[in-house]
Amino acid sequence: MRIKLVLEAEAGRLVVPVHYNHILQGFIYRNLHEMLSSWLHERGYFAGKRRFKMLTFSRLFGSQKIRLGGGKLGFNNPLYFKIGSLRDDLLESLAIQLIKKGEVRINGQRCRFSSIEVEMPLEGEGEFLMKAISPITVYSTLYRADGGKKTHYYRPWESDFRRLIKENLVRKAVALWGKAPEADWSLYRFEPYLVSTSRNFVMANFKGTWIEGWTGIYRVYIPSPYFEIAYNAGVGSKNSQGFGMLDLWR
Repeated sequence: MRIKLVLEAEAGRLVVPVHYNHILQGFIYRNLHEMLSSWLHERGYFAGKRRFKMLTFSRLFGSQKIRLGGGKLGFNNPLYFKIGSLRDDLLESLAIQLIKKGEVRINGQRCRFSSIEVEMPLEGEGEFLMKAISPITVYSTLYRADGGKKTHYYRPWESDFRRLIKENLVRKAVALWGKAPEADWSLYRFEPYLVSTSRNFVMANFKGTWIEGWTGIYRVYIPSPYFEIAYNAGVGSKNSQGFGMLDLWR
């Protein structure tokens, strides 16, 4: 399930830090029912030692995006961002809480909700051109000669980028259903279509940690039911921190 939250800042413009993922994540957690918020923060779904929250969200979008200097961005009304989850009750709870409140604060600024739209599911199996509406991050943890750990991030043109996206989807399926459903992966694709290092490479800071990611347009074929996982819960890693959300490209 996916929803689109449309809102208006009281001042006509919402001002946030350049690195604002943690603000949107905190907004989602604060506006959930307490029980669901606790489950999302403390538990989630497990596959071995790996934990998945099956939640993702997009970047902020506005009628105009302005760099204000001082490490800040301004988004002019109307504003929106999207949230996806494999738990419908989680998004239903969020929608109910927001409707009850009517007004909320984002980064200390009053905002009013214009609408909460439930997106129609993207059904069918085939090849799609998908736009990353939050950066896709794919990495491995490697060990240095001195025994220390090093994070190695992959680029969309590397074969390990699409391989690790596939392996991540399989692990999410195991976390959801206890085993990976059978699927024909022979046509699997996750390839850059319109992606450039100058426009689509992103360095994001999440609570003090620098994360490399990529936006852009990708040619995608993922077999069902793994496509549903990718579309609703995100691809790659750190989805619940605002990474890896896809949208159908026009």
